[in-house]
Amino acid sequence: MKYFLGIDCSTQSVKALVIDGAGVVVAYESVALPRPYLETSDPLVRHADPRMWLEGVEAVLKKLRDSEFDMASIAAIGGDAQQHATVYLERFNPLSFSRRTSPIWMDASTGEECRLLDGAFGKRMQLDTGSPAIERFAGPQIMKFVRTEPEAYARTTRIHLLSSFLTSWFAGKEAGIEIGDGAGMNLLNLKTLDWDPEICSFIAPDLIEKLPPVIRPGTFYRLSDRFADYGLIPGIPIAPFTGDNPASLVGCGATEPGVAVLSLGTSDTFFAAMPEFRTDPEGYGHVFGNPLGGFMSLACFKNGSLAREKVKDMLGVDWTFFDETAFERTEPGNGGKRALPWFEPEITPLCNETGLKTNFDWDAASDAERIRAVVEGQMENIAKHTAWIGSFKRIRVTGGASRSRGIREAAARAFQTEVETLDVVDSAALGGALLARDAAKRV
Repeated sequence: MKYFLGIDCSTQSVKALVIDGAGVVVAYESVALPRPYLETSDPLVRHADPRMWLEGVEAVLKKLRDSEFDMASIAAIGGDAQQHATVYLERFNPLSFSRRTSPIWMDASTGEECRLLDGAFGKRMQLDTGSPAIERFAGPQIMKFVRTEPEAYARTTRIHLLSSFLTSWFAGKEAGIEIGDGAGMNLLNLKTLDWDPEICSFIAPDLIEKLPPVIRPGTFYRLSDRFADYGLIPGIPIAPFTGDNPASLVGCGATEPGVAVLSLGTSDTFFAAMPEFRTDPEGYGHVFGNPLGGFMSLACFKNGSLAREKVKDMLGVDWTFFDETAFERTEPGNGGKRALPWFEPEITPLCNETGLKTNFDWDAASDAERIRAVVEGQMENIAKHTAWIGSFKRIRVTGGASRSRGIREAAARAFQTEVETLDVVDSAALGGALLARDAAKRV
C-alpha cells in the first residue's frame, strides 16, 4: 500500500504525519524544538537558528523510521512551515548562511520599515499584495536587513521562506516559493501572481534576483538521494511546502468556498477559501494563496483562549461551569450584555488599550452572565470582522476550545450558520500529507 507523508515545521516542534490513500492517519511522530527563538535584549526581536529546523526535520524522520514504520512505502512528501520566517543563503550547496539567524513570525521590530513602505505605496500595498505592510512579513524584514546589514545582504544570493528552504532541503536543489505562502510576504502581486517589481526595487534594486521563482499549484520536485538514509525512496515526488495556515486550509477540508474554519487557540484564527481575489476594506484581514488554486482569507484575533482562561480564573470557576453551566443559566443574547477580554493589545480590530471592555456593570452581573458576555462578544467580533469575505454554509471549529458547547452555540448564533466540530491530529501536517497525495497523482 502507498502512503503519504506530511511534515509540519511549526514554532515549537516538527511533526510527521502519514496517511493512506483514503486520508486515514496511520502514523504520527513529533519532536520538540529546543529553542523556538533566541533570547535578546529587545523584546520586539524574535529570531531563530535555521539549522535548528533542519535538525528537527531530520530528528522526526529518524523517529518515524525507528518506530518501524515502512519508510519505503511512502510514495510522496508534502509539508508546511510557520509562515513569514525567512532564511538567507550565501550558498546552497554546500550550505552557507549569509545571515546567522532567521526572523520568525513573532518578530515585531520592523515598524520603521512598514512606515516607509506604507508611505511609498499607501493603499496599493494591501490592494495588490493582499495585506498592508506587516512587521512580521518578509518584505519589511528583508528591508531591515538591507538597511542594517548591507554587507551581509550583498553576500546573499538567495532569500527563502522557511517553507521553500525546506522544500529545497528535501529536493537537494533550490526550489521556488509556493504561492500560498508567498502571498504572505508583501512582495507578491496577487493580481499578476508574480513578484511586484516596484515594491521589490524599493526594498533593494536587486531583490528580485535574490528571490526564488513563484511556483503555481501542480508543481512538484523529486526527493534527493541523501534521504535514502531514512529508508525513503529517492526520486519520489515532493509537493512544495506551503505555510502553516494554507496547509491547515487543506487539512480542514476547506479549500472550496462556502466552508470556513475557526481555530480556537492561543489566538483565534478564522480562514476560508475565496472564489476571487479581494481585500478587507478595513485592512484587518489578510489574503494568502490557496495551495490548490485561488485564494484564501485569514483574520487573526490575538485575545483568544488565553483571554478566556484568564476570565475563568478571575471568576474562580472551572471549565465545566465556563463551557456549559454558564450557558444553561443564561439566555442567548444575554440581554444585550457584551464584553471583550482584550488583556493583550488586540490586532482585529487594532486596539492598544488593554483591559476588559464591557457595555454593562460587570460587578453587578452574575458569573454566568459575565461568561456569556465574553464568549458572545468574542464570536460577534469575529463575525463582524470577517463579514467582508462572504457567507458560509458551515463553520468548522477546531482547537482546544472547540470542545465547549457554549462557544459552539455562540459561534452558530453570531454567524447564523451551522457549526461543526473538526477533530484532527494536526491540521497543518495533514494538509501537507494531502498535498503529497495530490502530487503523487500528477506523476
